[in-house]
Order: sequence, then C-alpha cells, then structure tokens
Amino acid sequence: MRELPELVDLPDEGRTFTGTRTVSLADAAPDGRMRFDAIGRFLGDIGNDDTDDAGFAELGLAWVARRATIVVASFPTAREALTMTTWCSGTGKRWAERRTSITGDQGGRIEAAALWVHLDPETGRPAPWGDAFADAYLPAAGGRQVASRLALPKSPDADAASNEMGWSFRQTDLDVFDHVNNAAYLAVLEQALGAGVPPAPLRIDIEWHRPIGANIELRVVEQFSPAGMQMWLLDEAGTVAVIAGGPVVD
Repeated sequence: MRELPELVDLPDEGRTFTGTRTVSLADAAPDGRMRFDAIGRFLGDIGNDDTDDAGFAELGLAWVARRATIVVASFPTAREALTMTTWCSGTGKRWAERRTSITGDQGGRIEAAALWVHLDPETGRPAPWGDAFADAYLPAAGGRQVASRLALPKSPDADAASNEMGWSFRQTDLDVFDHVNNAAYLAVLEQALGAGVPPAPLRIDIEWHRPIGANIELRVVEQFSPAGMQMWLLDEAGTVAVIAGGPVVD
C-alpha cells in the first residue's frame, strides 16, 4: 500500500477562511456524537463558502473529489458550536488539496484534507486551475506539491474473512451535478458500523474511483483486522470507492 496523505499545519501566510456551524440534532447519532456523513457535509459546505467568498462562484470552476482523510481527535456532539478554518495545503498540475480544521466549544476537534481534481466544465476532463485560483490560493500552499495517486487497495483481499451487505444510493443523495454527493459515502460507513463506532481518536480515509448515480445495486464488502476496517463499494463494473478506518497510532 502506498503512503497515505499527511495533514499539514495552518500556514503562516496566505489565504485562510473561517466559518461557523452548529451540530444540529439531525447531524447526530443516537448517542449524541456527530455522524460521519454530517462531518462530510460540513467539510463540503465550508469549502463552498470559501470559494464563494473568494469570488469563484461565477467562474464555472468544476472540481471532483479524488480522496479525503478525516481524523477525529474528539467527536463533536449535538448542539455544539463549531469553528471551521480551511485553506489550500498543496497543489499539482490539475488538482489541489484542501485542509480543514474544526474545533468545537465543547471539545470536539476534527482535522481533514481532501484532494480535488479540477475539470474543464465543457469536456469533463482534468484541466489546469488557472491564474485566478493560483493568485488566491497558492501562497497558503507554500509551494507544497501533492500527488493525485490513490493509496488504498482497490480490491478486497480474496483470502481474508469478509462481511457483505447490499446498498443503493437514493435520489436524495444526488447533488446538482447529478452524481452521489461525497458525504453520502460516509453514510455507508455509519450503516456498516452501526452502534459499533470506535472511540476517538480515529482516522478515516476514503478514495473515489469513479462517480455513480442513484438506484444502482452495490455490494459493500467489509474486512476487519487489528489495524482497523476496510470497505469496498462495488458495482458490476468494479470498484466505485474504498473506505478505510482505524485508531490513530502515534
């Protein structure tokens, strides 16, 4: 397995953006902790708020997530007020990494990084992100280069014990681009773990191999080891996404 992405610190200079959110009752599990899919949605929202604030809402920029890492140091809980700060932490020729740091007024803390590939809105193919993006975001990255390759095993280990469940994304999981929203993949993790979510600190890595729509029958294959869990979302054509999670080890 290739090396997983690192989480870099807040930059000394360059653009950062800070917003606030409150964990609603609809964002929380029965035990009161913030659900993984809600975390994913909040991360997406603060990223959108940042690009809107930077003046990119009308430029027609299109980005698709390639991978994401979420480290939950302490779960936020229902009605907790969150402060979220986000910035560009690295770039490649046609992609960029977004770091986000979340702290709550009741002790919740989450660190995340996501790699987004820039697409030409007409062709849908990866394209350079352009001067406007560079001027706004590159100073915070400090010249740090990131690769777009994926690190998690693409397929389950044929020799390992597995659990399997069926899954189908709903119409309500689709976004304005008519594909399943990134946060909806973390709902699969919630369903698989049920009441067995391990205590923080823990790390979740997710990699997207290709987009998918609603009402498509999927197989979710889970494999567990002392290091944690891995999960593959598979359709008839192969791997759609891979999720891995486990305790944070210093």
